[in-house]
Amino acid sequence: MRGMMKRHFSIGVLFVSLVIALGVASHLLEKRAAAAAAGAPTAPRFEVDPLWPKPLPNHWILGQTIGVSVDGRDHIWIIHRAGSLEPGEQHATTNPPTAQCCAPAPPILEFDAEGNLAGHWGGKGEGYDWPESNHGVTVDYKGNVWIGGNGRGQPPGAARGTGGRGRGSTGSPQAGGAPAPTVLDESQTGGVQGYFNDNMVLKFTRDGKFLMQIGKPGQSKGSNDTDNLRLPAKLFIDKTENEVYVADGYGNHRVIVYDADTGKYKRHWGAYGHKPEDVNLGNYDPAAPPAQQFRNPVHCAELSVDRLLYVCDRVNDRIQVFKPDGTFVKEAFIEKETRGSGSTWDITFSKDAQQKYIYLADGENDRVHILDRQSLEMLTTFGEGGRQPGEFYGVHSIATDSKGNIYTTETYRGQRVQKFVYKGLGPVTKKDQGVVWPTRKPS
Repeated sequence: MRGMMKRHFSIGVLFVSLVIALGVASHLLEKRAAAAAAGAPTAPRFEVDPLWPKPLPNHWILGQTIGVSVDGRDHIWIIHRAGSLEPGEQHATTNPPTAQCCAPAPPILEFDAEGNLAGHWGGKGEGYDWPESNHGVTVDYKGNVWIGGNGRGQPPGAARGTGGRGRGSTGSPQAGGAPAPTVLDESQTGGVQGYFNDNMVLKFTRDGKFLMQIGKPGQSKGSNDTDNLRLPAKLFIDKTENEVYVADGYGNHRVIVYDADTGKYKRHWGAYGHKPEDVNLGNYDPAAPPAQQFRNPVHCAELSVDRLLYVCDRVNDRIQVFKPDGTFVKEAFIEKETRGSGSTWDITFSKDAQQKYIYLADGENDRVHILDRQSLEMLTTFGEGGRQPGEFYGVHSIATDSKGNIYTTETYRGQRVQKFVYKGLGPVTKKDQGVVWPTRKPS
């Protein structure tokens, strides 16, 4: 009996010693983690909201979704391509309908902050030239809606189908059985060789009333033509000077600036502030010296609160920064080894007063990168390739609302808009966060 008691006592002592040792080790690890966190950079944190937006009515679905913007009321605007849908996605549009599902939604959709559909419009009409392949949407400080386009299309009188189509083109009918326009992917623009249809940007009221068009279809003379665009990708409207900056684009190699009310030309420039040239630079080579001209597409142009213009030179994997007059300031390469469609697709800024962070949509690597805006250093990344919430397939465009939430849209067969909820600042503990899934189930 006495031996058994000794054995139990020894086991008890050993157990207590282990508990103490584990407690000390845990405390040391916590101290170490806290010290590491104290020295780590901070960055905004996000979680995907898998229940946003709410389902669309009328059996509507989205095609390639190639633009997103947030207005002054925190309403979220997107633009998509109905013509990118496959025939099997549009059974409700045949005459008679072959099935209940589905039909393309109107090109421009407006959602409120809760994800309810608040408005919809868009398409061809009197007095303006709707793009062959709409691309990009921006709501300005007055609440007006601007769009671009990157469709090469066909010259007037040419038979449809004579030109090549890019990946994602289908030629499937639109609602009502009308022929769909030639639809473009994000790397090639189809159509007849040498012809560029979408040489314009359009301005509407928030209800879809036409206000202004800059440029005319098929009229571009190249990157130094001040009257026309050539496949413009995206716009930014500067409230201070009432100017519109155009990332121009899929056909030209420049940024160009117009008066936002009259459409009068102001100025334009290419990479490093040079006069742009329409020279074929060949394929991007990450080992080569930096290209002295933009490659196609010049995909975004965003002006910060301290009046620096950040330009997405997408296939060159870089952001170039300029003063509003076109003076070159600096550049940074993002995921420089990325080939194909490139890494710098679109950017938006964080909503703190200094806009300390850049959020960059990378549609080739299917990530959102978070950068320090001053240094252009990449701090962390979230997302993963795929089609589940929080994953991306061709993440194309990005915007933020007044609360700091992020909205993204996806091209190719991604065909959706997603919301990522701002969760405050925190230490960067992972360079690649993967899918930022909610830490608790949505209520």
